Amino acid sequence: MGKIWELDFYSRPILDENKKKVWEVLICESPLEVRDEPDSTFRYAQYCSNTQVNSVWLRQALEEAMAQSGQSPQKIRFFRTQMNNMITKACNDLGISVAPSRRTFTLNRWLDERMREVYPNHPGFQANVPNPSVQMPTQAPESLPDALVGQQWAFVTLEASAFEEMHEWEIDFREAFPLKNLGITPDTKIPGLIIFSPRALPLAGWLSGLDLGSIKIDSEKDRLLLETGMSDRSILANLKDRALLAEAKGFEQAKQKAQGVHFLAVQSNPQAESFAGFWLLQELGNG
Repeated sequence: MGKIWELDFYSRPILDENKKKVWEVLICESPLEVRDEPDSTFRYAQYCSNTQVNSVWLRQALEEAMAQSGQSPQKIRFFRTQMNNMITKACNDLGISVAPSRRTFTLNRWLDERMREVYPNHPGFQANVPNPSVQMPTQAPESLPDALVGQQWAFVTLEASAFEEMHEWEIDFREAFPLKNLGITPDTKIPGLIIFSPRALPLAGWLSGLDLGSIKIDSEKDRLLLETGMSDRSILANLKDRALLAEAKGFEQAKQKAQGVHFLAVQSNPQAESFAGFWLLQELGNG
């Protein structure tokens, strides 16, 4: 898998000397393995005048970021739907694949860090101006294609320490991220969902083409949902009895204790020792 970047281009709670909002582009590389060092991956930040906010300026910032990093990303993910047209045009002009995505875990943590530690030190910082909320659009969930529905599935848990050996597991399709700096101890239980299917490899291949965000419980209709991209949702399974509902509740509780971290895996059967697919996920709050 090639390099994936995460990008945000938006106004900050800072005013310039003309009392106009200062904008900023943030670009960071997505760690793709648990062993990646989150603090050593590529990052780029540049402020932008309110009068320069357009796709041309953003394209030039991307070009400068690529020059600094010495490489071009295979793909760029972003989470602000308000900036879809501008970001998409800048990336398309450079021939870079781009997609709105919930899977901007590193960028969200970096933005939170800058809100706490960087912007308040700027002379134009506006302490009483809240950061604009990011509204994630919600779409009605769709059913998975019949050929992609697993025959069985199960809730499971793994201790966080187990993921240190993930690079040694036999996995056909995968994506992960470091658990460092998330406040997760080695004995923290990381909940997950394993889908078993005789068509495990095609199912995993299909899932790998999506930007997998999180697994959520739809408590109103008692079903498991897979959130992908920015607003897509698919029905993974219906929770048909009290025992399954209890397991689902335990899954959600464990997810909250693990800072929203959980996983999705695909195997051919419960006895299999390899994975057709394995993805670490994290549910992020809006904002």
